[in-house]
Amino acid sequence: MKFHAAPLPHEWMIASIIGFFVSFMFIYGDLGHRGLALDVAFRKWGMAFMLFFIIIFIASMVTMTAATTEDEHIDALAAHHKK
Repeated sequence: MKFHAAPLPHEWMIASIIGFFVSFMFIYGDLGHRGLALDVAFRKWGMAFMLFFIIIFIASMVTMTAATTEDEHIDALAAHHKK
């Protein structure tokens, strides 16, 4: 069976980049270092969300390179082909 990547909207890549940097701030920035007992929880959630947004970014990159365009889908659905 051939691999078929579905085209994803460009907002996914933008959300993954922004989400990665916000998650990064939970680990290394001021958001996660307040000297509270929640510091460990911020780091764990930050790592989990960083991994999640990295996966979304990779999926966006795969669909940019491997997905078919909308025109190709329309041509495949056309009932009458030009000869």
